[in-house]
This record gives sequence, structure tokens and C-alpha cells, in this order.
Amino acid sequence: MQEKDISDLLEFGSTPGMFNLPQTRELALDRLAISERSFARKSGSKDQSKYVFVAEDVSTGQVLGTSMIAGKHGTPDVPHYYFKVGQEKRYSQSVQAGFIHGTLTLKIDMDGPSELGALVVRASHRGHSSRVGKQITLVRFLFLAQHRDLFEPSVIAELLPPLNKDGQSPLWESIGRRFTNLDYWEADALASKDKEFITDLFPRGKIYTTFLSADARNAIGRVAPMTEPLFQMLKKIGFRYNNEIDPFDGGPHLKAKVDQIAPVRSARVFTVKADAARSEAPVWRGMIAPEGVAAKDFRAVMIEGKVDGGDLFLAKPEFETVQRLLSVKQLGKVRGFPL
Repeated sequence: MQEKDISDLLEFGSTPGMFNLPQTRELALDRLAISERSFARKSGSKDQSKYVFVAEDVSTGQVLGTSMIAGKHGTPDVPHYYFKVGQEKRYSQSVQAGFIHGTLTLKIDMDGPSELGALVVRASHRGHSSRVGKQITLVRFLFLAQHRDLFEPSVIAELLPPLNKDGQSPLWESIGRRFTNLDYWEADALASKDKEFITDLFPRGKIYTTFLSADARNAIGRVAPMTEPLFQMLKKIGFRYNNEIDPFDGGPHLKAKVDQIAPVRSARVFTVKADAARSEAPVWRGMIAPEGVAAKDFRAVMIEGKVDGGDLFLAKPEFETVQRLLSVKQLGKVRGFPL
């Protein structure tokens, strides 16, 4: 991400539901500064690190999508809050009746995982043959595979739930508003700066979902229609829903051990050679990034070539294009995984 991308980032921030993207130029410049410090390894700690990626149309310079991964989400100073979804069985012998009640219990994690977030793709390129959505989602795992020391052993993704027609969260209306007297969007804005009110005001014991509205119960662990493709993609590559949800809106938290994430597990180091005709191997489509470069110089591209052992063969014109796009003087060792 560079300063020239700010206007596109602000446009994405106006997308309904994308409240984790900056809404003003000042906030966007702040996000850029944090990202630049993070890639330069100058942020000081994992919890202060946020790595912002953009997918660019190289012919126009237009940003087609963006995503982010934070080094750590959840510390003693800024904990990670979530509701644990459970069940409680109750039975009365005297009336010969039993019930299974859904429960929500507030949990606080002060030594949290790394976190995925801020993913959005330009409407014109959702479902596009260029696979922009898949590229901007998975590029984070290629960076993670190359720079494991910058991240925690686990990664979490907090997914957007369905909101009502007024853009409000049914779960927040049933719980959060009653205990904080704050509007959903007010609370979300406040939580981005100070989460202490959650500890101070939220109920600490079990909340029985029986007492919630039907809309609130139905929102627990659900994802919005626009988020469903991402939900399915993350599950396919190793993320799991462990009955943990956002305490504000009920969106599911998906989690995975880094070593269990398919793109990280399948990433290999290749030697790139400019002679695809020399290999009779089938066409290999994947994402690659130069190996051995500093984090601040990270670039990645989607390519089609042929893999033969540890060699990745590219047609000569593509070899030269990839070398230019990756901003390397000599295209040698790369790390990549199939798409």
C-alpha cells in the first residue's frame, strides 16, 4: 500500500458494512503509516503491527482490492473479547420436562492470535476471472509463510454477520444496547479506541439466548450474504468455527493454527527459469513472491508456468514481466503456492 492508493482505500471504506476500513483521509494516512512501519519491522511489537495489502490493475494503477493482517489481537492492555457459545441442559423430574438452553459467556483473551481483516474487493471484480478476491485473500498467507516470526502461532478471522434493514445488529440491540446504552455504530467506533467499557458494563455470567429476540438468536454465528464466499474459502483452507462470536454483533470467529493453513503448508521455494518450452509438465497456476527479500520489499503476482521438480518455468515474455512487477533485478528463488 502506498499514498497513491489512499483515494481507493477511502472508496472501499464507504462500502456498507466495511466499518474496519478508514472513513477519512486522516485515518487512511494513519493506517498507511502503521503499515509502512510494520513492513519495515519498526512497529516495536506484534500488537502494534498491521500489514495492509492491495491488489492493483497494473495497466491502470487502480486498486481492485485490499486486505490486512495484524500481528497480534489481544494483549493485557487491549484484550480480545468474544462470546463463547454453549448449551446448558436442564431437567425437572417433578414435571417430567427438560430443556436445552443456548448460552453466551463473555471471554477475555490477553494473549491473542494474529488477525485477518479489512478485506474488500471492488464490485466490478467480484467473481471476476482474474480471481482478485482469491488473490487478495491469500496473499497474506504467502507473506506469513515468508515471515513467520512477525506473527503468532494461530490466526483468527472475525466475519461480518447479517445486519437488519437499518444497518443495526439484532444481537447488539438485545444485549449490548441494554448494558451500555450505546448505538451499535457508536459502540464499534468507541471499541476501536478503548475497549474498557466492555469489561465494565457487559454481563459477566451466562446469558441465556432464550431471552433474546428471534432475530438476535438467528444472528449468532451467522455470516452476511456478501461474506459467505470468504467464509467458505477460509473453511476450505483450514479455518474452523469453535463456537466463538463477536460480542457486538454475533459474527463468527474462525481460527486456525498457522501450520494447518493450506496455503502456508503448501508453499514451496522454486528456482524460476525463463524457458517454459523445456518442460513437459502440466500448466501450474499459482501466486509467487521473491524469496530472501526484506518484508518491506514484499511483492506478489499470480502466474501460469510449469513446475518440474524445484524449477518453475515461465515463458520468456512472462518471465520479464514478472521480474518487473516484483521489482527485482534478478528473478531467481521465489516462494509460491497453487491457486
